[in-house]
Amino acid sequence: MDFDESPEETALRAEARAFLDAHATRSDGAGLEDLETHRSHTEEEDKALLDRAREWQRTKAAAGWAAPTWPVEHGGRGLSPLLATLFAAEEADYDVIGRMFTVGVDMVGPTLLEWGTAEQQSRWLPRILSAEDVWCQLFSEPGAGSDLAGLSTRAVLDGDEWVVTGQKVWTSGAHYSDLGMLLARTDPDVPKHRGITAMALPMRAPGVDVRPLRQIDGAIHFNEVFLDEVRVPAAHTVGPEGSGWGVALSMLTHERASIGGGGMYRVAQLVDLARAMGRDRDPVVRQRLARLHTSERLLEFLGYRVRTAAARGVMPGPESSVMKLVVSDFYETGGDLMLDLEGAAGMLTRDDAPYGGRFQDLFMAQWAPRIGGGTDQVQRNIIGERVLGLPGEVRADKSVPFRDLPRS
Repeated sequence: MDFDESPEETALRAEARAFLDAHATRSDGAGLEDLETHRSHTEEEDKALLDRAREWQRTKAAAGWAAPTWPVEHGGRGLSPLLATLFAAEEADYDVIGRMFTVGVDMVGPTLLEWGTAEQQSRWLPRILSAEDVWCQLFSEPGAGSDLAGLSTRAVLDGDEWVVTGQKVWTSGAHYSDLGMLLARTDPDVPKHRGITAMALPMRAPGVDVRPLRQIDGAIHFNEVFLDEVRVPAAHTVGPEGSGWGVALSMLTHERASIGGGGMYRVAQLVDLARAMGRDRDPVVRQRLARLHTSERLLEFLGYRVRTAAARGVMPGPESSVMKLVVSDFYETGGDLMLDLEGAAGMLTRDDAPYGGRFQDLFMAQWAPRIGGGTDQVQRNIIGERVLGLPGEVRADKSVPFRDLPRS
C-alpha cells in the first residue's frame, strides 16, 4: 500500500488537530512526567475516572469523532479504518482519556451493526457513543476456561423474556457497566457451538451480582458476575436464537484487533527512562530497546494491513491474532525492561518509586491485554489452522450434544 498521505488524509488530520486543539490540552504524549497509566485503586477513583472519560466521549460524539468508522446515520463519519486511525494517532498526543469505552465503541458497536436489528441499533448505538450506556463482555466462565463454547450459563425462554442463570468471570468494567453482551446456553440438545444465543443483559437487573476482583496492583478491573434467574427481554436477543457463536466470533475479532493496537506506552518513553537512569549507553539495554522498537513498528504496519483489509470491505481475520501475539510479546519484553532499568528501585511502588510508580503500574497491568481476548496459545492455534493451514486439533466433542458432554 501507499504510505504517503493523500490530500484527503492531510485534510482529515488537519481537521482532527483543529478539533483537539479547541477541546483538549496538548501533551507530547511520550514524556515520563506525562505518562498516564489510568490504574485506579478504589471504586470512588474508578467513578471519577469514568466521569472524566464520559465528558470527553460526549465531546467527541457531538462532532462525530467518537466512532469515526461508524455510518453517518449512526453518529459516525463513515470513514475507512485507515482514515479513522489518523484521529486516534492525533488524540494520543492530548491529555484526554480516549479508550475507556473500548468495549462499547470498538467491540459491541461493530457487532450490533453486523448482527443487531434496526430497532436495537437505533436504541443502543447513540447511547454507546455518548457513554450513556457503558458495556461489558459476559463471555468467560470459570468452568469453561479457554473453551468458550463450553459455557454452561443457561437461558430459558419464558414468554417474552429469557430467564438466565449462571456465572461469568474476568469481566472488565462490570462494576460500572450498564449493559453486558452475554453468551448463554439456550439449547443443550445440539452440539456446543450451535446451542448458544447472544443477548444484551441489563447489569442492574434483579439477580445480577457483580463482585469485583482485586488485582495484584490493588486496582479493580476484572469482576465475577453471578446471574440468578435474571430476566432479560427477548427483544434483547442479538442475532437469531442459536447464532451466538457467530456473534461471539465477530466480537472477539474486533476485540483482538483493538488489543493488538497496543497503546499502554511507547518505546520513546522507555528510551527516556533509560537516559534518566543513566543506562542508555549500556549495549544490552540498547539491544533490548532496539527489539522493542522493531515490535512497535511491526504493530504499526500490521495495523495498516488490518485496516486496509477493512477499508476494502473485508472483515478483520486471523491477522488480528498475529497483532495480538506481537503486542503480548511487546508488553512482556517492555515490562521486564522498564523495571530492570530502575534497578533496586523497581521493587518500590506508588510515591516511593521513580515517577510515582507509573512503570510498576504498567508492569503489573500487562497481563490483562495479554490474556484478554484469548491467550497466546489460543492465538497460535488460530494462526496455525487458519493462516498456515495446519491440521486442526482433534475435537471429538464438536458433534456431540452439549448435555452429553462430560462435565467436571
